[in-house]
Amino acid sequence: MTLKRSKAPAGTLIVVEHESRILKGNPLGDPHVRKLGVWLPPQYDEGRNTKGESGRRFPVLYDLVGFTGSGLSHTNWKPFSDNVPERVARLIHEKKMGPVILVFPDCFTALGGNQYVNSSAIGNYADYLTREIIPFVDQNFRTLASREHRGCFGKSSGGYGSIIHAMKYPKYWGAVADHSGDAYFDFVYWHDWPNTINELAKYRGVKRKPGAYDARRESGRSGLAEGLDDGRVRRFLETVWKKEKLSGAEGHCIMNLCMAATYDPDPGAPLGFRVPFNLESGELLPARWKKWREHDPINLVEKYRANLKTMRGIYIDCGWRDQYHIHYGARILAKRLSTAGIRHTYEEFDDNHSDIDYRMDVSLPFLYRALKG
Repeated sequence: MTLKRSKAPAGTLIVVEHESRILKGNPLGDPHVRKLGVWLPPQYDEGRNTKGESGRRFPVLYDLVGFTGSGLSHTNWKPFSDNVPERVARLIHEKKMGPVILVFPDCFTALGGNQYVNSSAIGNYADYLTREIIPFVDQNFRTLASREHRGCFGKSSGGYGSIIHAMKYPKYWGAVADHSGDAYFDFVYWHDWPNTINELAKYRGVKRKPGAYDARRESGRSGLAEGLDDGRVRRFLETVWKKEKLSGAEGHCIMNLCMAATYDPDPGAPLGFRVPFNLESGELLPARWKKWREHDPINLVEKYRANLKTMRGIYIDCGWRDQYHIHYGARILAKRLSTAGIRHTYEEFDDNHSDIDYRMDVSLPFLYRALKG
């Protein structure tokens, strides 16, 4: 086997420590001092004068990674593929896009990640990105420091974050790319909640025994009908936080709890959030699910129509075999964008949700064209 590596100049990856005021004292006790990756294209050092000064400035792309990821994970070596800096260096070398600065923020949390929004149960990660990281990068690197030349992109939770930021924070972003981003929550999340409830049942306060079961009494315990934790969520989290390896069921369970903390935070609730199902009976709690649907991109297009129309580029794609059924949400989102008269590009491809970084070969040149000038 012969492995072919790109002959493109590699550029320079700089890793700095950033101390966040916004994340300090966050509800999960996660670090407020974080490593921030910034990749500078090979052209960054070209044309310096004898004093080492250069006037050239560059568009900036922010990489919002998916659930359980961190920014620097996208700069790691990859087998049989490019990491993100290598991919962009190759695309520049092949003249498919021009030089850009890449930023890799770390938004990982004890719940496995977040959706790049503000939450009283997790932390204010939208503010962290827009009010701290963007100004920090613009002050310390030669960026084209305006929203017309700044974009974000991501897959899955990162794709969700990208389209939500286009909706809610257009003063910071000029273009976004959403790869397989969470949408149509009735399909994407609902189907996995029975598995989450089964996993949490292992942490009931009273061990189950075969025999008679008082369903009315059990489902009415400790605020379960209001989406409150009766202790099983806390015990589950205390257990998995001590582990180095989570099972697939545990990983999906903590993901759904992270989404609950994102979409339905409640400072007065145990752990600071509510869940959308009765954890004993499995019954849907309509008032709680309504909170989730208020964060679903397909339900926000009309509300943020004016903001979305200011975008210089919106790119969305999804595999038509996505195992989380996100392609249905992507189709509805694209349909509602079209109905609202919002310009966008929507593409589908023959693949599922996993290992689709190759789609950046389409989205990143798209973003460059939208942001270059």
